[in-house]
Amino acid sequence: MFFSLVIVFIIFFLLYGYFAAKSEAKKKPDNPTAPAKQNTNRPVATGVSHRSAKHTGGFSMFGIAIVKQNTQGLIETLGKYSRTVEAGLHLYIPLVQHVRHVSLAMQPILLQKYSVITSDNADVQASVSLNYHVTDAVKYSYENTNSEESMIQLVRGHLRDIIGRLELNQALGSTSNINAQLAAAIGDLTGLYGINVDRVNIDELTPSPEIQKAMDKQLTADRERVATIARAEGEARNIKLTTDAKNAALVETAQAQATATRTKADAEAYRIEKIRQALSSVDDKYFRDQSLLAFSKLAEGNNNLVVMDKDDITELGKVPVAKELWDAGKNK
Repeated sequence: MFFSLVIVFIIFFLLYGYFAAKSEAKKKPDNPTAPAKQNTNRPVATGVSHRSAKHTGGFSMFGIAIVKQNTQGLIETLGKYSRTVEAGLHLYIPLVQHVRHVSLAMQPILLQKYSVITSDNADVQASVSLNYHVTDAVKYSYENTNSEESMIQLVRGHLRDIIGRLELNQALGSTSNINAQLAAAIGDLTGLYGINVDRVNIDELTPSPEIQKAMDKQLTADRERVATIARAEGEARNIKLTTDAKNAALVETAQAQATATRTKADAEAYRIEKIRQALSSVDDKYFRDQSLLAFSKLAEGNNNLVVMDKDDITELGKVPVAKELWDAGKNK
């Protein structure tokens, strides 16, 4: 009889453990950060390698609870929180008590893109990822229906506020600054949700297609303007270099011609000076000899008419040979 009661008792607890686990699995959503069903029109977050911190990291059955490392066990007595146990082996009263396992490990969450409006009324799609961990298992489990969703809504609200104070170009060019402001705003949520956000990052800020198209047009126009300016500057530089080269060639040619003229003039002056010096050093006898030589050549010619200056004739008469030639001419 006693043996039969023991078997029935064991079967009962097996069935209890099975249905309790099944009931907890139904309570746990496939996407722990998804909103309630009545709010299906709201944007939701999608988890990347994400699992809820609730009901993980342990085993509870037959009055024995095994709490894994980096996990806390919340023991509930008749549905009311009783105490918190750390990692290890613990006993509880079946049917009367229940153990809720809460992981303290870091959890990643990726938020779906959602619309944010800048101060200049530009529509921007923001994609955010974050990592968090539970710091207070009691607040996380009992004081908030869905702490992850509350955290996500808070992140979105702060991000809208930060980007809403910036213009489009400022927002697109200062994501690191926005990350810092967002992390400072939502870092420690222990007092509200029993959660600490370890890292938050804006993965992408994408303007709407209309704004992106306008930005592409402006970028193309800016590039064309820069190319036109560069081309004009290149042509102006080329013209200046060509003009400078021509001017330099003209200057060099003029300098060469001036040098040649100066050299030629110097040579002529040198020649004249040498002739003058030579003539100044010759005595009168040389000139008389030259005169006689000239008259002798005249005498040998067929022309009997010689025109001479009277001074030359007077001087010529002083020469004996010339006198004889003159007399011979008269006798003819």
